Amino acid sequence: MSAGSAGVNRPASSLPLGWVAAGAGRWSLRLTALGYLAFMIVLPLSAVIASGFKDGISAFAHDIADPTAFGALKLTIWMAMVVAAANAVMGTLTAYVLVRYDFPIKRLLNSLIDLPFAIPTLVTGVMLVALYGPQRTLGRWLSGHGIQVIFATPGIIMALLLITYPFVIRAVQPVLMEVEAGQEEAAYTLGASGWTTFVRVVLPALARAIVTGSLLSFARALGEFGSVVVVAGNIPGRTLTAPVFIYSQIESQNLRSASAMSIFLLALSFSLIMLVEWLQGRKRKAHLAA
Repeated sequence: MSAGSAGVNRPASSLPLGWVAAGAGRWSLRLTALGYLAFMIVLPLSAVIASGFKDGISAFAHDIADPTAFGALKLTIWMAMVVAAANAVMGTLTAYVLVRYDFPIKRLLNSLIDLPFAIPTLVTGVMLVALYGPQRTLGRWLSGHGIQVIFATPGIIMALLLITYPFVIRAVQPVLMEVEAGQEEAAYTLGASGWTTFVRVVLPALARAIVTGSLLSFARALGEFGSVVVVAGNIPGRTLTAPVFIYSQIESQNLRSASAMSIFLLALSFSLIMLVEWLQGRKRKAHLAA
């Protein structure tokens, strides 16, 4: 047998120990990551699904179709849609101002935008109650003019807007930085107005990022509990949201109903996340193709 063939057919026991150790290290790393993922996400998710479907699909559908549960679900989805639409407009506007203009407090404002990520959402509700509560000056003045913020839908929407404010901004900012300002200047030179330039030059480049940020805002608003439970009042059919409904069912020892609503929200949020991943994948492919 030649020396070359002997090298090719060398038994595994004669492989360098470094190769064996590297392979074992890679597998250990993978198993550790997968084990942690299973323990933190898959196992709790399986428990919720088992609890929600323990009495069959008909019982699951009955729990979702319950008037109180269905009303809470409709209210949650409607408010999440309002919040996503508002963030699409104001988030894009804020990102444009931060990227295209310089002003004295720009750095401070850019830092404050991430504040909702850093503070507990319960604090958001407390801040709104301290400002718009019925015993506060502003809240009392608004109530005198027939506008109730706290313990009404406006308070819920304001809380959701506050905690979801960064999503569209942070999705649009990096894309806007890649759009050359020279294209806008060329449009101005050709006589286009500022609005026409934004709609025909800037907005098409930002469309995918705006949709991504809006979907993330929608998904985040679906599951918000901490700030909403403080400002909502939790009145069935009026201010009771799906996450607060889940909490009330747990307090009432009705775990199956709480699990059914949780499964519905999880499925909706997961679908939105997968859609975001698909959009981001298309963006990466388009960037590489360019």
